[in-house]
Amino acid sequence: MADAKVIPFDDDRSRTGAVQRPPRRRSAGSRRKGTEPGPVREVEPLPTAAGAQDDVAVTSEEQPPERPRAEGGLERRIAGGLGFLRRRLTGDYEIDDFGYDEELTDQVLMSLLRPVYEKYFRVDVKGIENIPSDGGALIVANHSGTLPLDGLMMQVAVHDNHPADRHLRLLAADLVFMLPVINELARKLGHTLACAEDAERLLGQGEVVGVMPEGFKGIGKPFSERYKLQRFGRGGFVSTALRQGVPIIPCSIVGAEEIYPMIGNAKTLARVLGFPYFPLTPTFPWLGPLGAIPLPTKWTIQFGEPILTDGYPPEAAEDPMLMFNLTDQVREQIQHTLYKLLVQRRSVFF
Repeated sequence: MADAKVIPFDDDRSRTGAVQRPPRRRSAGSRRKGTEPGPVREVEPLPTAAGAQDDVAVTSEEQPPERPRAEGGLERRIAGGLGFLRRRLTGDYEIDDFGYDEELTDQVLMSLLRPVYEKYFRVDVKGIENIPSDGGALIVANHSGTLPLDGLMMQVAVHDNHPADRHLRLLAADLVFMLPVINELARKLGHTLACAEDAERLLGQGEVVGVMPEGFKGIGKPFSERYKLQRFGRGGFVSTALRQGVPIIPCSIVGAEEIYPMIGNAKTLARVLGFPYFPLTPTFPWLGPLGAIPLPTKWTIQFGEPILTDGYPPEAAEDPMLMFNLTDQVREQIQHTLYKLLVQRRSVFF
């Protein structure tokens, strides 16, 4: 198999017309006796209602709608699939410096995540217009759910709903890139290490970057502390946004907290396995593999109004007081929106 190309990271006819009747002719047997046969004349039909309708062109509204040609659509899908396989086998596809495979993401990975997004969690998206149509932007979201499904659902929300077809590049923890298979899938989806250097490169390229500053403290918190934001670290994401002059977009996710209600943490087992925590839920590990199925909660993802940073001078990224104030502003906006969405929610599952 040929190696994949690596690109540098910079940037029916409608049936109309009148229905005509054939001309009617008088037959020879219809002549009266004793009369000379004369020239045959055409008999004009009487102007009846039926005849008047025959002279009117049939419009497209009067015709039954033509069904789409399923065969043609199927043939196109088959041809597209064969073309995709050919490019995969020959290595005729592009990835960037971080391993992001846009074609594989659009045609395969998003197709696998979309049924979970649309049918299982039934995600409602609000404020998608707050994400700019071009240029870099940093989306900062709350993190919860025991497993990081909220980041994947947020990625599908941006991919499927933004009018400019933007792609979200998530910053993930080191553990994601240490796990087999998960590491490769994360790279193909466009995820990269949660560090300032990678974030600045992506933002400088004009990408939409997503970060969840709570990290493991948020995703592994007990169910009793649901929807209570944890500490946002040292505000490194604010410093990165200030250096690149990109807007910060707070994002609030409701519904992820209840998919795996974490009622306990087996810390000893977590240390043995090298995990930050080992969750105990009402179904896991008691039901075995069935306990790993998330509960079908109803989700809402809301993107808030952007906080602009392009008005600050370059040295503002080194001002600890400014970073603290902006970090607190982002955190408070996310927390306030979470409370508002919780009040509006009718049920956890509907």
